[in-house]
Amino acid sequence: MPSQKIETGHQDVVHDVAMDYYGKHVVATSSDLSIQIIGVSNTTSQQLATLTGHQGPVWQVVWAHPKFESLLVLCSYDGHVTIWKEGNQNEWIQAHVFDDHKSFVNFIAWAPHKVGLCLACGSPDGNISVFTARPDGGWDTARIDQAHPVGVTSVSWAPSTAPSALVGSGLLDPVQKLCFGGCHNTVKVWKFYNGNWKMDCFPALHMHINWVREVAWTPNLGLL
Repeated sequence: MPSQKIETGHQDVVHDVAMDYYGKHVVATSSDLSIQIIGVSNTTSQQLATLTGHQGPVWQVVWAHPKFESLLVLCSYDGHVTIWKEGNQNEWIQAHVFDDHKSFVNFIAWAPHKVGLCLACGSPDGNISVFTARPDGGWDTARIDQAHPVGVTSVSWAPSTAPSALVGSGLLDPVQKLCFGGCHNTVKVWKFYNGNWKMDCFPALHMHINWVREVAWTPNLGLL
């Protein structure tokens, strides 16, 4: 398949792009403070919507799983994490704004959809925040203060299927486990136990001599 050039309409550096679950829409974020939503096909692209409201460069964008409808989350230099929801076609509303961090938010990640609508955020302020949607439309907030005191650089959710869940008897609750990289050269794993987030590796994984820039879990079908 030949490459396709997409004109985003941005007036400054593009920091992140993300394609939706069905491969029909691309979202691009930029230092021009805007977010562009673009429709794509095999041969053409079309700018569909422009989202504004951030007061600093927008670092990252992530689509939620389609079971939660058309939902985007973005994080910015202004310290805000914003959730946008599509109402009518190509009409987006800002559904929620989180401003829990004291510095810019540089990494966000949705949990596996089996866990529910749940979002993890990391920041150079050293704190981790986890936001979970409630049935009434509100959000519960959990914080891990000074999880990485020098700053959080990356975040990744573990697969929600527990080891051996597919070959054991009975159903197990989805796993809620997070991995974070930090500016102090370490990786830490946190797991949700009895309503609280606790470290799941002792000591922290300290294998590098400089910043850990990115972390990722291997896929897991629950067979190991």
